[in-house]
Amino acid sequence: MSRPGPPQEPGRNSLIDDAKARLKKHDCGTEYSHCSSNKCSILLPLLAKDGKLYLLFTLRSEKKDMWITPVVGFIDSNFEARPNPDEVKNVFLVPLEYFLRPRVYHQSHVTRCGRRVIVHCFEYTDPEDGVTYCIRGLTARCAVFIALVILGEKPSFEVDFNLSDLIPPSEESFLKPQKHALSKL
Repeated sequence: MSRPGPPQEPGRNSLIDDAKARLKKHDCGTEYSHCSSNKCSILLPLLAKDGKLYLLFTLRSEKKDMWITPVVGFIDSNFEARPNPDEVKNVFLVPLEYFLRPRVYHQSHVTRCGRRVIVHCFEYTDPEDGVTYCIRGLTARCAVFIALVILGEKPSFEVDFNLSDLIPPSEESFLKPQKHALSKL
Protein backbone atom coordinates (compact mmCIF):
# COMPACT_ATOMS: atom_id res chain seq x y z
CA MET A 1 0.00 0.00 0.00
CA SER A 2 1.44 3.36 -0.95
CA ARG A 3 1.57 6.33 1.38
CA PRO A 4 -0.55 9.38 0.58
CA GLY A 5 1.28 12.49 -0.50
CA PRO A 6 3.01 13.93 -3.52
CA PRO A 7 4.69 11.53 -5.93
CA GLN A 8 8.38 10.95 -5.28
CA GLU A 9 11.08 11.36 -7.90
CA PRO A 10 12.25 8.11 -9.48
CA GLY A 11 15.47 6.95 -7.82
CA ARG A 12 15.05 9.32 -4.86
CA ASN A 13 14.74 6.52 -2.28
CA SER A 14 17.76 4.69 -3.70
CA LEU A 15 19.82 7.91 -3.57
CA ILE A 16 18.83 8.50 0.05
CA ASP A 17 19.28 4.84 1.07
CA ASP A 18 22.79 4.78 -0.44
CA ALA A 19 23.69 8.01 1.38
CA LYS A 20 22.35 6.66 4.70
CA ALA A 21 24.37 3.44 4.32
CA ARG A 22 27.60 5.39 3.74
CA LEU A 23 26.88 7.76 6.64
CA LYS A 24 26.15 4.87 9.00
CA LYS A 25 29.75 3.64 8.52
CA HIS A 26 30.99 6.92 10.05
CA ASP A 27 28.50 7.35 12.92
CA CYS A 28 30.28 7.94 16.24
CA GLY A 29 27.03 7.57 18.23
CA THR A 30 27.42 8.67 21.85
CA GLU A 31 31.17 7.97 22.03
CA TYR A 32 31.96 11.62 22.82
CA SER A 33 28.86 12.55 24.83
CA HIS A 34 30.92 12.82 28.04
CA CYS A 35 33.13 15.61 26.64
CA SER A 36 32.82 19.33 27.39
CA SER A 37 29.56 20.96 28.38
CA ASN A 38 29.92 23.48 25.54
CA LYS A 39 28.65 21.37 22.68
CA CYS A 40 26.77 22.26 19.56
CA SER A 41 25.67 20.50 16.43
CA ILE A 42 25.75 21.61 12.86
CA LEU A 43 22.73 20.31 10.99
CA LEU A 44 23.52 19.33 7.41
CA PRO A 45 20.08 18.88 5.83
CA LEU A 46 20.20 16.91 2.60
CA LEU A 47 17.50 17.08 -0.04
CA ALA A 48 17.17 14.74 -3.03
CA LYS A 49 16.07 16.72 -6.08
CA ASP A 50 16.34 16.03 -9.80
CA GLY A 51 18.45 12.90 -9.19
CA LYS A 52 21.05 14.74 -7.08
CA LEU A 53 21.67 15.39 -3.40
CA TYR A 54 21.74 19.02 -2.26
CA LEU A 55 22.77 20.62 1.03
CA LEU A 56 20.44 23.28 2.45
CA PHE A 57 22.25 26.27 4.00
CA THR A 58 21.37 29.08 6.39
CA LEU A 59 23.57 31.73 8.01
CA ARG A 60 24.58 30.89 11.61
CA SER A 61 25.92 32.67 14.67
CA GLU A 62 29.61 33.12 15.50
CA LYS A 63 29.63 31.50 18.95
CA LYS A 64 33.12 30.16 19.82
CA ASP A 65 34.68 27.50 22.09
CA MET A 66 32.22 24.76 21.16
CA TRP A 67 32.56 21.04 20.43
CA ILE A 68 31.12 20.54 16.97
CA THR A 69 29.07 17.51 15.93
CA PRO A 70 27.91 17.42 12.32
CA VAL A 71 24.37 15.99 12.18
CA VAL A 72 23.00 14.91 8.81
CA GLY A 73 19.27 14.83 8.22
CA PHE A 74 17.11 14.26 5.17
CA ILE A 75 14.27 16.60 4.29
CA ASP A 76 11.38 16.02 1.93
CA SER A 77 11.96 17.02 -1.69
CA ASN A 78 9.01 19.43 -1.66
CA PHE A 79 10.23 21.21 1.51
CA GLU A 80 9.76 24.98 1.42
CA ALA A 81 11.77 26.97 3.94
CA ARG A 82 9.94 29.70 5.84
CA PRO A 83 12.72 31.25 7.90
CA ASN A 84 12.23 33.98 10.47
CA PRO A 85 13.80 37.02 8.72
CA ASP A 86 15.06 38.28 12.10
CA GLU A 87 17.16 35.11 12.45
CA VAL A 88 17.93 33.94 8.91
CA LYS A 89 18.89 36.18 6.02
CA ASN A 90 18.61 33.57 3.28
CA VAL A 91 18.17 29.87 2.57
CA PHE A 92 19.68 28.19 -0.49
CA LEU A 93 20.56 24.78 -1.92
CA VAL A 94 23.96 23.66 -3.23
CA PRO A 95 24.46 20.32 -5.02
CA LEU A 96 26.48 18.01 -2.76
CA GLU A 97 28.84 17.18 -5.65
CA TYR A 98 29.82 20.88 -5.78
CA PHE A 99 31.89 20.28 -2.64
CA LEU A 100 34.10 17.84 -4.57
CA ARG A 101 34.12 19.51 -7.99
CA PRO A 102 33.46 23.24 -7.55
CA ARG A 103 33.47 25.84 -10.29
CA VAL A 104 34.95 28.56 -8.08
CA TYR A 105 37.18 27.48 -5.20
CA HIS A 106 40.21 28.66 -3.30
CA GLN A 107 41.90 27.64 -0.10
CA SER A 108 44.21 29.03 2.49
CA HIS A 109 46.10 27.43 5.33
CA VAL A 110 46.13 28.24 9.03
CA THR A 111 47.98 26.68 11.92
CA ARG A 112 45.66 25.59 14.70
CA CYS A 113 46.93 23.83 17.82
CA GLY A 114 50.27 23.26 16.08
CA ARG A 115 48.61 21.60 13.08
CA ARG A 116 48.36 22.94 9.53
CA VAL A 117 44.69 23.10 8.52
CA ILE A 118 43.17 23.81 5.12
CA VAL A 119 40.47 26.48 5.04
CA HIS A 120 38.19 25.77 2.08
CA CYS A 121 36.28 28.57 0.35
CA PHE A 122 33.59 27.81 -2.23
CA GLU A 123 31.81 30.46 -4.24
CA TYR A 124 28.45 29.24 -5.44
CA THR A 125 26.03 31.17 -7.64
CA ASP A 126 22.44 30.08 -7.12
CA PRO A 127 20.94 29.49 -10.58
CA GLU A 128 17.47 30.41 -9.29
CA ASP A 129 18.23 33.99 -8.23
CA GLY A 130 21.80 34.65 -9.45
CA VAL A 131 23.06 35.43 -5.92
CA THR A 132 26.64 34.32 -5.22
CA TYR A 133 27.38 32.86 -1.80
CA CYS A 134 30.77 32.27 -0.16
CA ILE A 135 30.81 29.04 1.85
CA ARG A 136 33.98 28.77 3.92
CA GLY A 137 35.50 27.80 7.21
CA LEU A 138 33.87 25.15 9.37
CA THR A 139 30.71 25.05 7.24
CA ALA A 140 32.77 24.31 4.12
CA ARG A 141 34.81 21.71 6.04
CA CYS A 142 31.61 19.91 7.10
CA ALA A 143 30.22 20.05 3.55
CA VAL A 144 33.45 18.59 2.11
CA PHE A 145 33.46 15.82 4.72
CA ILE A 146 29.84 14.85 4.06
CA ALA A 147 30.44 14.88 0.29
CA LEU A 148 33.50 12.63 0.75
CA VAL A 149 31.52 10.18 2.90
CA ILE A 150 28.36 10.04 0.80
CA LEU A 151 29.73 10.33 -2.72
CA GLY A 152 32.93 8.36 -2.04
CA GLU A 153 34.89 10.26 -4.68
CA LYS A 154 38.20 12.10 -4.61
CA PRO A 155 37.82 15.90 -4.74
CA SER A 156 39.41 18.09 -7.41
CA PHE A 157 41.39 19.99 -4.72
CA GLU A 158 43.68 19.21 -1.78
CA VAL A 159 42.07 18.06 1.48
CA ASP A 160 43.58 17.27 4.84
CA PHE A 161 41.39 14.21 5.36
CA ASN A 162 42.81 10.73 4.87
CA LEU A 163 40.59 9.56 2.01
CA SER A 164 41.22 5.90 2.90
CA ASP A 165 40.07 6.32 6.52
CA LEU A 166 37.96 9.41 7.20
CA ILE A 167 37.30 8.75 10.90
CA PRO A 168 40.59 9.86 12.58
CA PRO A 169 40.83 13.20 10.73
CA SER A 170 37.13 13.87 11.27
CA GLU A 171 37.53 13.37 15.02
CA GLU A 172 40.44 15.81 14.95
CA SER A 173 38.45 18.34 12.91
CA PHE A 174 35.04 18.25 14.53
CA LEU A 175 35.35 16.87 18.04
CA LYS A 176 37.99 19.25 19.36
CA PRO A 177 36.84 22.65 20.58
CA GLN A 178 36.63 25.17 17.77
CA LYS A 179 38.21 28.36 19.06
CA HIS A 180 37.98 30.41 15.87
CA ALA A 181 34.79 30.93 13.90
CA LEU A 182 36.08 31.60 10.39
CA SER A 183 32.73 32.56 8.89
CA LYS A 184 29.04 32.87 9.49
CA LEU A 185 28.37 30.53 6.60
